[in-house]
Amino acid sequence: MKTRILAAADLVPLTRISNLRAAASVLQTWLIIAATLSMALAFWSWPVVLVAIVIIGIQQHALFILSHEATHFRMFDSRRLNELVGRACATAAGLSMCTYRVLHRLHHNHLYSPQDPDMALHGGYPRGKWYLASKLLKDLSGLTAIKSYGYFFGNPAADSTSGKVQTPLAAATPGLRTAARSDQKVVIAVHVLLPVLMLAVGGRSALGVYLLLWVVPALTVLQVILRLRAICEHGAVEDVSSPFTAARTHPSRFEPAQLLARLTLFPHHVNYHVEHHAYPAVPHYRLPQLHALLARRGLPVPGASGAIRDTLRKIFASRNVAVETNPAR
Repeated sequence: MKTRILAAADLVPLTRISNLRAAASVLQTWLIIAATLSMALAFWSWPVVLVAIVIIGIQQHALFILSHEATHFRMFDSRRLNELVGRACATAAGLSMCTYRVLHRLHHNHLYSPQDPDMALHGGYPRGKWYLASKLLKDLSGLTAIKSYGYFFGNPAADSTSGKVQTPLAAATPGLRTAARSDQKVVIAVHVLLPVLMLAVGGRSALGVYLLLWVVPALTVLQVILRLRAICEHGAVEDVSSPFTAARTHPSRFEPAQLLARLTLFPHHVNYHVEHHAYPAVPHYRLPQLHALLARRGLPVPGASGAIRDTLRKIFASRNVAVETNPAR
């Protein structure tokens, strides 16, 4: 599909970074986490704990989305601050941002091609009404967490149709590879030392709270959201020739289903995914403006008016025998 591109004059104001708005996004996520932990500790009971696990898992995903912004250097105009905050957000959720930067660049440059490291996750849908449901239940059980974290440490799943194993870090520039390896060591060290610190400072009770209210959400709820969001963004598309058609946007609307999706799956405007793939230099808080501008200009943006209920029907539909990709994740 031939796509008209916005003029530079249109894009310049949309690509400006606002340190204040970026800081507000980070503060919002951490305040929700702090409030949830405080609520759970103050009103400790299993119903409260279960609600807290879900909320914290959702906010861990929000931390990942913030680190995604930093991956694109769209968080702060100071490169040092961008890296510091982005890596801190990713590390808290157990992810290596510098490694993800290598993977995510390949995803943008080779969307829906064999070089796309996310193909094993979002390719091949729909695959039957219960296929995705079984995957999500497995995620919720924590059984897929090791494979998922392996992806964020530079080991994406192999394409099961070709059997080809990707080694994105090996093909990265020496600078990116060194940064990724260093970041991985920091993430591992933090998550090895945190339980030890909790045990030393607060004893078994503090360690138990940390494991239950931080590790459990990361191994279960976060895994469900990561898979479902990625498939909602790219799964069961009909035309993979352009980022305008191989991605999907779910605009913010005052409808119950859309609001629930925004709260659970699409924090920090990641629901504007077509716009992000087309113009990745636009920071998340300006994506709604970009969406509105494209609509005013009448630019063809297939998939940019989707309702979440329609997307769910597509990705949970009966098996698409015409699709050859066999997801391994």
